[in-house]
Amino acid sequence: MSLPAERTPVIIGIGEVLDRPTDPAAALEPLALMEAAVRAADADAGGGFLARIDSLDVINLISWRYDRVAVRLAQRLGIVPPRAVYGIVGGETPTTKIHEAALRIMNGNSVVAVITGGEAQNAVAKAKAAGITLPWTPPSKTPENPIIPSDHVTPLGMSHGIFQPIHLYPLYENATVAAWGLTPGAALAESGAAYERISAAAAANPFAWGRTAFTAQQITTVADDNRMICWPYTKRMVANNNVNAAAAVLMTTLAAARAAGIPEDRIIHVHGGASAGEHMDFLKRDSYVHSAAQDAVLGQAMRIAPHGFDQVELYSCFPTVPKMARRTLGLGADVPLSVTGGLSFAGAGLNCYMLHSTCAMVRVLRDKPADQALLYGQGGYVTKHHALVIGNRPADAAWLMLNRDVQDAAEDARDDVPAFDGTYAGPAAIETFSIVFGREGQPSHGSVVGRTPDGARVFGKVDVADGEAVATLLSLDTHPIGLPGRVSVGDDGLQHWRMA
Repeated sequence: MSLPAERTPVIIGIGEVLDRPTDPAAALEPLALMEAAVRAADADAGGGFLARIDSLDVINLISWRYDRVAVRLAQRLGIVPPRAVYGIVGGETPTTKIHEAALRIMNGNSVVAVITGGEAQNAVAKAKAAGITLPWTPPSKTPENPIIPSDHVTPLGMSHGIFQPIHLYPLYENATVAAWGLTPGAALAESGAAYERISAAAAANPFAWGRTAFTAQQITTVADDNRMICWPYTKRMVANNNVNAAAAVLMTTLAAARAAGIPEDRIIHVHGGASAGEHMDFLKRDSYVHSAAQDAVLGQAMRIAPHGFDQVELYSCFPTVPKMARRTLGLGADVPLSVTGGLSFAGAGLNCYMLHSTCAMVRVLRDKPADQALLYGQGGYVTKHHALVIGNRPADAAWLMLNRDVQDAAEDARDDVPAFDGTYAGPAAIETFSIVFGREGQPSHGSVVGRTPDGARVFGKVDVADGEAVATLLSLDTHPIGLPGRVSVGDDGLQHWRMA
């Protein structure tokens, strides 16, 4: 069943902007970056769509906190869209907003929509280091949709020093080593090979912030310019948000695109997608060897594309995310996992990567038409997931009308969540762990997530002065998952871990 052209959602324009002035005072502020990206998307579509925009979505900003963000951007563009919305935090939000725009178009609630986002963290950081006051729109004391720490970081995680994304993704990285029957060295080699291909995509992408192609060895080997940050992730395996960049995606109906004379080979169709999430508290997850929410979202994408995907973009803030995703999708280890160049190399503003990835995927599909392609975005700490399927041919209406919320499927597939016992003292076994490194190149702190004999979950701080314990945790030859240890409760009220 096909949709009428007046209700068929399509992507018709993409715009990307990079800003790299030597003097940070000359840098464009985020509003200016986004304005330029939207105008570029309109030009890419042939022009004439700006005044017709009836829906404007702005991805959440981190580097410069305005108030009335969507309204301010609309004013710069000289438009007054009936709908202008500023989003919440999340790396999955670009795919979510594109999907939602497609559904509004399909339902007759929108004709021309734009989704945009941009950041100028590079300029902000340089200006701060130089003591320069940036001549930008003043930031607000009460910005819209700020990050609420309690939503993302628990007091217990803060007490352990395990609360940032770079601290938490290794919980999955280190747990999957055992689940997949790998040694840590083999798992690291897989990450290096995957990221080598991702860096090659960045080198070929004219809108990538970094365009150097690295070898697997250069990515995984500790060096002066590639320090260990959190085991087993070096700097080149970590997301780079230190950019000045923006992107925009312009959407309309197939009928409007044809009426404007846009060639069919430049029109990209939205086929459908899905979203689901995990518990915000990482200690309340059922497992660290998979994500039921990720599995449910990608499962829906595979139902939309039963014959597979010609191209994929798998969110790559840290290697564990695309490695888990490609296994769920049944992709081989040598399949390219990005057309954009990854967050480590192409880089992007904190919540904006999948917007740049959509632009990159549209360019790929225009150059090499394909039946269906996958855009998979992820936010939080393996927390929020959204997949979007696009392609060169019109979608079957039944795909778009599938329920995009697959949370129930995720819950049905989820294993029982272990009860957490923060007062337990006694024997336990390692479920997973995270060891954080300081700038001097040595472990600074870490914690083990463990399981008691009756299956309860514990969270014990590691004494990094215990060289033998640290060596066991950081071995590349044998993984420590399942090894026995002992938990005690210290004078600080926190659990502490030592190897048995």
